[in-house]
Amino acid sequence: MSENLKNALLVIIAIATISNTVILLGDSDEVSYERTPITSTAVNNSAVNPSNMNDIEPATVIENAGPKTTVQFEEMEYDFGKIDQNTHNPKTFKFTNTGNEPLIISDAKGSCGCTVPDYPKHPIQPGETGEISVVYNPGTQANQQTKTVTITANTEPSTTVLRIKANVTPGTGGEANANNPVIELGQ
Repeated sequence: MSENLKNALLVIIAIATISNTVILLGDSDEVSYERTPITSTAVNNSAVNPSNMNDIEPATVIENAGPKTTVQFEEMEYDFGKIDQNTHNPKTFKFTNTGNEPLIISDAKGSCGCTVPDYPKHPIQPGETGEISVVYNPGTQANQQTKTVTITANTEPSTTVLRIKANVTPGTGGEANANNPVIELGQ
């Protein structure tokens, strides 16, 4: 197959792909699609020299593209106070979608492995509430600790940072107190 024919076929495929994307995005009244930009450099490079297609950098996906909304947390920071090492310390952060669009949380990450968040995977409708559960397990950490949980969602800005604090003291790690009751499993 000649080089010109290969290039012509690649151009036709690129045009067909772009046309289908435009048609699908134009029908957004019924279905919502995540949009991924197509760079002109990628299209031009593939049409000019198909042997370099592996060298083309993929187009950047825009995180949380689409309608933005707002969220209001009841509290942005929580202090566990004095806790022992090797304890299980849960905290629930409650929030409300205060915007006009569904809130979509795409990720929640703790600043270290000792802080594990759990978040709703379904859209939170305007006016609805939700919860982000965080468990802080200090292990052998000691003294004053501050950890963060970064929430990524379709908000502006796209990240919200929650903080937990604790004064971790050496302890037996199995004692219960008012802040962190011991939960025995398997008994």
